[in-house]
Amino acid sequence: MIAVIVDFEAHPGKGAEVREILQTQAGNSLEKEPGCRYFDLCEDPENPDKFFLYELYEDEAAVEAHGQTEHYGEFRARIDPLLKDRLRRQMTRV
Repeated sequence: MIAVIVDFEAHPGKGAEVREILQTQAGNSLEKEPGCRYFDLCEDPENPDKFFLYELYEDEAAVEAHGQTEHYGEFRARIDPLLKDRLRRQMTRV
């Protein structure tokens, strides 16, 4: 299994918009991607503009397929202008 971990920081005051977009993306990934096994979204309780995603994919092919979906392209087009920072890591689940 491949874990994808992403930290997002919205521009100040854009956290609610970012949260809605992330929730939609989580649902789309779980519903439309057979290789997406888990998608968890967390929000920093002290800063509503910071978020953390933890996703699990069956294999590298599923991660690659995720990045090629129509909903992922729409997600990036919507969320990127709202972000101050984004940090993505990929690891193998032990």
